[in-house]
Amino acid sequence: MPIRIQSDLPARTALEDENIFVMTDERAEKQEIRPLKIAIVNLMPTKEATELQLLRLLGNTPLQIDISLVRMEAHESTHVSSDHLEKFYIPSSQIFENNYDGLIITGAPVEQMPFEKVDYWDELCRIMDYAKKNIYSTLYICWGAQAGLYHNYGIKKHDLSQKMFGIFKNYKTVGTDPLLRGFDDVFPVPTSRHTTVSRNDVLTETDLTILAENSDGDVTICKSADNRSIFMTGHLEYDTETLANEYWRDRNKGLEIQIPRNYFPEDDAKKKPTNTWRSTAHLFYSNWLNYYVYQDTPFDLNNVKNI
Repeated sequence: MPIRIQSDLPARTALEDENIFVMTDERAEKQEIRPLKIAIVNLMPTKEATELQLLRLLGNTPLQIDISLVRMEAHESTHVSSDHLEKFYIPSSQIFENNYDGLIITGAPVEQMPFEKVDYWDELCRIMDYAKKNIYSTLYICWGAQAGLYHNYGIKKHDLSQKMFGIFKNYKTVGTDPLLRGFDDVFPVPTSRHTTVSRNDVLTETDLTILAENSDGDVTICKSADNRSIFMTGHLEYDTETLANEYWRDRNKGLEIQIPRNYFPEDDAKKKPTNTWRSTAHLFYSNWLNYYVYQDTPFDLNNVKNI
């Protein structure tokens, strides 16, 4: 089944070219079905690229999904036109007027700042508080995961001596979990961050369970006991070229940056990288939507807060 988006969203053409089934508002309204309602708080500067990455994964399921793109009102985005934001995004205050089956909070390039210094921090905290009672399951990605762990559990982030950058092997730390159904025992996850959360801090929080760690012993996926908060510290949504673009962007700025690990063939940045995480990404998002949202969310979203 398709994802439901506005007919003139720029990502629509790219998705259709990839044979991902999208449905316009006009067609969806004629179907007698309640789609899953998913809000995406897009904090990434490259908003249109992130839209396409996430919609590509959310559209690869048998479920009909109604997408709401959300912008922060306390922050002025400089890498996307104001027309795009006004036309395709709702202001964050509108979230509080609705209920959603699922919420995604993306990463953001602010990880080396104290959380409280981020200009939209208070706004984001209100969204996270609202999500606890009014949204069935929230997926936090990268900096979004660190923000969720800090706000909900007081778990702090810590600076790394060197940026964690590349494709990292990951290992399941639980025998079985629906979120990891179909995963290989070892699976790759793109990672790009300067900070981390302590594994011991997560382990001491009884409400949290670690589902996967990377080859450096760093927490990659954890979740709350009620399954309504999922924290992913990597970027499974990344395109094949995303890390390459980031590497060359920083190199061209004269910044110190190591070559991403396990990414370029023979560690040669002039060679085209190969995508090794695509199937893992599709499994992860399909499992989240199916087992953590669709199977348990009430038909009447007004009843979410009573569960």
